[in-house]
This record gives sequence, structure tokens and C-alpha cells, in this order.
Amino acid sequence: MAFAPPRLLPLPPPPPASAAASTRAVSARHHGGRTAPELSGPTPRVVVVTSGKGGVGKTTTTANLAASLARLALPAVAVDADAGLRNLDLLLGLENRVHLTAADVLAGDCRLDQALVRHRALQDLHLLCLSKPRSKLSLAFGSKTLTWVADALRRSPNPPAFILIDCPAGLLECDGIKDIKIIVNRVRPDLVKGEDMMSALDVQEMLGLPLLGVVPEDAEVIRSTNRGVPLVLNDPPTPAGLALEQATWRLVERDAMTAVMVKEQERPKKKGGFFSFFG
Repeated sequence: MAFAPPRLLPLPPPPPASAAASTRAVSARHHGGRTAPELSGPTPRVVVVTSGKGGVGKTTTTANLAASLARLALPAVAVDADAGLRNLDLLLGLENRVHLTAADVLAGDCRLDQALVRHRALQDLHLLCLSKPRSKLSLAFGSKTLTWVADALRRSPNPPAFILIDCPAGLLECDGIKDIKIIVNRVRPDLVKGEDMMSALDVQEMLGLPLLGVVPEDAEVIRSTNRGVPLVLNDPPTPAGLALEQATWRLVERDAMTAVMVKEQERPKKKGGFFSFFG
């Protein structure tokens, strides 16, 4: 769920030529000198970003995966599936441009292509919202509409290479889904070393699933959210932005990463007592 481009499309604000070249060099260095991933498997490919609870970074992950795919010239549609409480448009800076939604398409008020909102800077990135904010829709509407939206996008005259669905917590039904990978978010190595946080390796061993990416804690996440500009568009790149870009490469190539063991520091002995049981 839950991360270097072959070409850099114009980004707001447009970086100088030297800065763009520097960004490409940094990206290539983090991908073994390659400048583009090798697309594996048929397209369109539907990717659902979900989790068991809210507030863990699903929307941030979806926005950055979609933006990174578009920078790689792989057309992507990001679907905000949170009926009534959408915010993917905010992270993409498109909150004032969403006038039609999938609900309008189903009601016969517009065509599907009319409900797609193209990103200002990334021509290969479109946004589709399931409904308007604070809409009173049943949960059944959301799950059924998601299936219809994915099928309609795949059958469209110019289907995208990737359809990324920002799924509300608990909405996804996992029957028939076999290719499941995890992204471990907001990792702090200092807390991992002090045994105050589970490592990515611990999470992977506990869930028994392959890793798509490990995203470190990064203060730039909040700033990018407030600006409506995905992290992967930052120049120079931030640690979380690089991690999300690398995860995008693995997504394109159907690859996974290997977690490494972080050596834990010895913790000072605590005094005994009842509350010491809880750490």
C-alpha cells in the first residue's frame, strides 16, 4: 500500500536547468544508474491503497505514487474513493477544479471523461472523485461504484496505465486479490534502535508480506500537503519523496525490497514496579 524519471515534466515552480539535471542525477544514483523502470505485466493495472485504520498516510501515498507515475510518462488516474470526506484533491492542489464526480456520471449528468480532472503540471495525471464533500451516500454505493469506475476506466478509448484507488479504511474486500505488498510509513530509525518502534523487518515478518517501500518520517510531508504539491515534485528531493519514488519503481516493475536489520541500542534498566510492566 500502502518510492528516476525518464523525463521531467514542468513542475511548479519550474526549476533551473542545472537543478533539473541535479535531480535526474540523484534519482539515477538511487536506481543503480537507470533513468526509467521497466514496465512489467499488462496494463491498465488497478492498485488499491488501503489499510485497517485511518490516518496512516494512504492519501499521501496515493498522491505521490500517481505523481511519480506521471513523471515517468505512465498515465495514471488517482481515484478518491472516500465518499463524503475526500481530500486527495487537496494534496494534488486540485480542490478548486473538481466540479463533476463519479456520482454525477452514474446519475447520467456527464460522461466519465468529463469527470476526470487533469493535473496542471503533470499531463499524464488525472483525478477522479467518487462524490462531492459531505455527500450522504451508503457504504454499498462506494464499493459498487469502485468496481464500476475501474471497469469503465479500463474500457475507455485511452485507458491509463495505472488506476490508483485511495480506499477508505476497511472498505476493501480482499477476495481474489493475490498481489499484496506493504508500505511501512513514518519510520524513525532512532526509535527503532531504541526499541520504541517496530522496524520494517519486524512488520514484514509479522504480516508475512513483501515490502513495496519504507518511508521515513519527514517534516516536508506536512508542508507539501499544505501547498498541494506532492513530495516527489520537490527539488531537491526529500527523504520521504525519494522513498515514495523508489516504491513507484517497484510498483511498475512488480518488484519488492528487502528489509534490513537495525542494530538495537541497549536500553537502560528500569526500576521495578507495576507500571514498569507497560514499558
